Amino acid sequence: MAGFKTYLEESYNELLHKVTWPTWRELQESTILVFITLFILALIIFLMDFIFGVSGDSTSTWKGMIGFLYSIIR
Repeated sequence: MAGFKTYLEESYNELLHKVTWPTWRELQESTILVFITLFILALIIFLMDFIFGVSGDSTSTWKGMIGFLYSIIR
C-alpha cells in the first residue's frame, strides 16, 4: 500500500511542477481550431452524402448526383 501512496504523491508532484499547461489564450485558440476543423469535415461529409445520395431510405426522391445521372441515361 505504501507503493501506491508514493505513486499518487509523485504523480501529483509531477502534474504541479513538471507539466507545462497551456495558457488560457492557447487553450482558446486550440478550441477554435478544433471547431473550425470539425465544421469543415462535417460539411465535406454532408456534401459527399448529398452528391452521391447515400441514404438508408429507399423511398427518398433524391438519389444523389449519380442516381440523377442514371435516371437521365435510362
